[in-house]
Amino acid sequence: MVGCGPAGASAAAAAARTGCAVLLLDKRRSAGTPVQCAEFVSAALSLDAVPWAAVTSQPIERMVTLVEGREPRITENFRGRMISRARFDRALADDAVAHGARCLTDTAVVSIDDDGGVRLSNGAEVRPRVLIGADGPQSRVGAAVGRRNTELVAARQLTVPLTDPHDATDIFLRACYPGGYGWLFPKGPFANLGIGVEHRRRDRLKPLLDALRAELTAAGRLAPGSATSLTGGLIPVGGRLPVCARLREVPVLLAGDAAGLTNPVTGAGIESAVRSGTLAGIAAAGWLAGAAAALDDYEEELSSLYDASFARALRWRRALEGAEPGEELLRRAWISSPEYWSDRAA
Repeated sequence: MVGCGPAGASAAAAAARTGCAVLLLDKRRSAGTPVQCAEFVSAALSLDAVPWAAVTSQPIERMVTLVEGREPRITENFRGRMISRARFDRALADDAVAHGARCLTDTAVVSIDDDGGVRLSNGAEVRPRVLIGADGPQSRVGAAVGRRNTELVAARQLTVPLTDPHDATDIFLRACYPGGYGWLFPKGPFANLGIGVEHRRRDRLKPLLDALRAELTAAGRLAPGSATSLTGGLIPVGGRLPVCARLREVPVLLAGDAAGLTNPVTGAGIESAVRSGTLAGIAAAGWLAGAAAALDDYEEELSSLYDASFARALRWRRALEGAEPGEELLRRAWISSPEYWSDRAA
């Protein structure tokens, strides 16, 4: 399995529980670092492997949506938690190891042969019976089977000091954030402040984020001072890719960002990464045990879980493309709007 994020670690744990020999690879030195997401998960996510008290920075009660700086729309009962992705990812990786998976970090995939052989940066070559790609939006495993995320949002995020405690996720919708949005997600005395825009406009990110930070500081919401961290990353927003392929006799499964399993409007992907990774691990173990339909079942289950909701999000995304959208469309195309959920969406 390639990638030790939530998808890869969940896949490794699921397969290892059945007794499969599992090798989990990651090019990073430590799971979960550097952090490349806003770190929010809904209250519905429940995982026995995660020590929630240790990974939770604070609970979230509401969502506040601000369109072009107008009066905010408050969505009550939007409950969730802000987490430490580093601790969250390490907990999932530790769970995989506890169930028998072998984890190699600081080990990159150099190449993947057309017969499924995987060459590593440490000089080794691995011959898997099943290959699972959970290696992010620009997946090397996905590329090896012709599955690429072609629509991407580029994000830039700072961790900044708050002046007062806050219990909501704040969303900033503006025409000057093409293909994306801004966010302020609190983590106790600090917050993750970020902006995402379509990849081809990524040169706008720094000045846009600097301007939003200055605006919130002038409004008294952020304390003057240095940001404690700067991060960024890519988010696939083109919808789910087909997740099953082959390299000759070797089945290849994709999960998480590698499979395009992030919401095309919100970019949310932690929960779908965990779920798809778990299902991929179960499918791989089933196929190895002789269940010929296990791989097709994986494709069908992901389709039933995500295709309808992603299709709705894609319709709204397409409506926002082209000319700069007005305030009304920005408002309607966000998940806090009743129109977003209408059968006549976009």
